[in-house]
Amino acid sequence: DATGSAVMPGMTNAHTHLFQTFFRGLADDKPLLDWLRDCIWPGAVHLDRDAAHLAATVGLIENLRGGATSVIDHQYIHIDEAIDDAVCTAADELGVRFLLARGWADRNYEPSLTESADEVLERTRRVHERWHGHDRDRIRVELAPLIPWGCSDDAMRATVAASREWGGGTHIHCAETAVEVEMSLDERGVRHVEWLDRLGLLGPDFQLAHSVWLDDAELDLIAARDAVVVHCPVSNMYLASGVPRILDMRARGIRIALASDGPGSNNRQDMFEVLKSTILLQKVHHLDPVALQPEDAITMACRGGAAALGRDDLGLIAPGALADLLVVSLESVFTAPVHRVPSALVFCAAPANVTHVVVAGRLIVDGGTIPGIDEVDLVRRAEASAREVFRRAGVESRLTRPPGDGR
Repeated sequence: DATGSAVMPGMTNAHTHLFQTFFRGLADDKPLLDWLRDCIWPGAVHLDRDAAHLAATVGLIENLRGGATSVIDHQYIHIDEAIDDAVCTAADELGVRFLLARGWADRNYEPSLTESADEVLERTRRVHERWHGHDRDRIRVELAPLIPWGCSDDAMRATVAASREWGGGTHIHCAETAVEVEMSLDERGVRHVEWLDRLGLLGPDFQLAHSVWLDDAELDLIAARDAVVVHCPVSNMYLASGVPRILDMRARGIRIALASDGPGSNNRQDMFEVLKSTILLQKVHHLDPVALQPEDAITMACRGGAAALGRDDLGLIAPGALADLLVVSLESVFTAPVHRVPSALVFCAAPANVTHVVVAGRLIVDGGTIPGIDEVDLVRRAEASAREVFRRAGVESRLTRPPGDGR
């Protein structure tokens, strides 16, 4: 009974890093490159299959309860080669629609997280053979170069060709910070999107995460090649990365998806927060109260997310579309009275309003919970696992300090 509720298409969280569920709040108040060096790398090198499975399980439940029926995980931690399999297993167990964007870097990165192109292709091939197309195509696998400064030209060409041969796309961080763009200009003489296009790679199967520091020529290239931009407003604010040119993208007809980014650079995976932030950030940036409307953000999260996944049958409620749906209660002191449903969904609703989630016609969240999941026990096990990871890493936090130290 959905009386007093809105039924809407499931949203896609089109860019996250599930392993970072263990990293919430560890790197507040740092810019991107310091955040990587001081927090992400020291902890990530101590992850194993079991820790990754727990982190992914917690993170995927958060996504489901936060409005995302589909998740793209840019998974680039391969200290334990079984981590990719563990993350896909978590997605399989929970019933979420899932794209493993298997990340890689072959240079200029934390050495223990760096792989050769041959290693990337062979390891991804094994994961692809096991998981791509699993459960009526609910789980997919594609290749995902991590960042332009971490990827050589030859490895880019090889991995994009392989992903296309396997029927997948390519997911990559793009122009997230001004510093990274300057690094590209200094080394290669071109900006990020220009680099991808000069390699002859940019196309409609590319998902460009962040895309903050783009000039007019790059926007024109993205539009001409029909690539998808993945906008991460909360993360961009958290890391003080900048404000992307969303209105200029829309004027060019560029497809835009929305995402939380990883919990390490957001602290949440809440698509309702992303909806609201998408609109408010553009309003205040342009000093224009009608810069974006609630319907615009919903379209990005639903249809734009489907574009990022390379699917036409998601992000809408229509005959022949996949049954990925949300039931969002609007009978709440936080939402009532409801004058306009899109406004209530974007500006008022939160994960607590999500009562039911359906993926591929299967009821996953029922009455606000996932049947068979003891969340209290799960959180306790996740905290214990995170404590061990960061103890080994020598990273100080509430989890690793002696009992009684209340800092």
